Amino acid sequence: MECNAIRIKNFRNIEVAEIEFDSGVNILAGDNAQGKTNLLEAISFTALGKSFRTSHEEDLIRFGAESAEISLDFTDSSRRQNITVRMMPGRRRRIEQNKVKVSRLSDIVGAFRTVLFCPEHLSLVKDGPGERRGYLDIALSQLYPVYLKSLQRYNQILKQRNQLIRNAEDDRKTFNETVEFWSQQLAHEAAVIARYRAQYLKRAEKHIRACFDEMTNERELPEAVYAGSSHKEPESYEDTEQTEREYFDMLMAHHDREIGAGSTLWGIHKDDIDIRINGRSARSFASQGQQRSLALAMKLAEGEVCAEITGEKPVFLFDDVFSELDSTRRAYLSGKITNRQVIITTCEPSGIAGGKLIRVENGRYTV
Repeated sequence: MECNAIRIKNFRNIEVAEIEFDSGVNILAGDNAQGKTNLLEAISFTALGKSFRTSHEEDLIRFGAESAEISLDFTDSSRRQNITVRMMPGRRRRIEQNKVKVSRLSDIVGAFRTVLFCPEHLSLVKDGPGERRGYLDIALSQLYPVYLKSLQRYNQILKQRNQLIRNAEDDRKTFNETVEFWSQQLAHEAAVIARYRAQYLKRAEKHIRACFDEMTNERELPEAVYAGSSHKEPESYEDTEQTEREYFDMLMAHHDREIGAGSTLWGIHKDDIDIRINGRSARSFASQGQQRSLALAMKLAEGEVCAEITGEKPVFLFDDVFSELDSTRRAYLSGKITNRQVIITTCEPSGIAGGKLIRVENGRYTV
C-alpha cells in the first residue's frame, strides 16, 4: 500500500498544498510549527477517520476559512483509489471514496492503512492502560471493520449504562427494570472485542520479541499479553459465549458498588496489556531505555501484523521520532524502514539517509 499524493485546502495552517510522495522514504524537513505534523495529521485523518491530536474538528479548519478539504490518492494491491473529506463548522462532513458518497468516516477506516509513530508513543509502556487500549483499537479497527463497529456499539451502550447508574439513587425503579438489558448488550460486545484483542496480541508478540532482540542484542525475553478485565487466561477468550456469560454475571453482581462509584466497573474499557521482561513488569522494573525499545518494537509489530493479515505493508508515519531516539535505536529504525513507504517529519534531515526531501515552511511544501 502506498500514499501517492495528497491535496489539502484550509487544513490547520495549510491554505493550499499538493504533494506527491515517492514509494520509499519521504522526509518532511523544516523548523518547528511550520506544518510538518499538520501534513501527517491530514494523511492519518483519511486512514482513521479522526485526528490523533484533537477531538474538536473545528480546530482542523484554518482560521477564517469556511471549510477544509483533504483529498488523498493511494494505491492498494488492486488499484489506485481516492478518499476525500470536506469539513465545515457545525455541519456534517462530506466524505467520498472513489467519488462515491460515504455516510460515515468510520466506513472508510481500513481502506487506507497507516502506522503512526510519534514521541508520545515512546511512553506506551509506562503510561496508563488507556494508551495501550488505544494502541489495540487503532490497529484492530484498520484490520477488521466488525471490530470497529462492535467497539462503537460498546461505547454507546456503556454511555447509556453509566447514565443509568448515575440516575439510580434518584430512580432505582428504572435501574432495576433496565439494568439487565444494558448489561446483556454490553457483555455481548465485550466478548467480541476481547476475543479480537487476545488474538491480536498473540500474533503481535512474536514480532515484538524479534524487534526487541534485534534492537538491543540483550538476552531478555519480552512478553505482551492480553490482560482482560475478567482476569482470565488469554486463550479462554476464544469462547465468546462463555466470556459473554462471565461478563454478564460480573455486571449483574455488584450494582451497589457501581452505583457508589457512579460508573460501570467491569468491561473491556478496563483492559490492559501486561508487558513484561523476563517475567517482571516492564512498567515497574524495566529501564527507560528498555521501555522505549519495547514501545518501538510494539509499533513496528503493528506494521508486521497488518502486512500478515492484509498482504500489504501499511504506510508508516513517523512524527519527529528520530530526534527522540539514541544513536542505537535510530540506526535500528533506519534499517527497518527499507522496502516500505515511510513519511518522516524532522528538523534535521541530515540525520536520515536517502529519500525524497520535502521542505516545509509556513504551510508550504517544496521539493
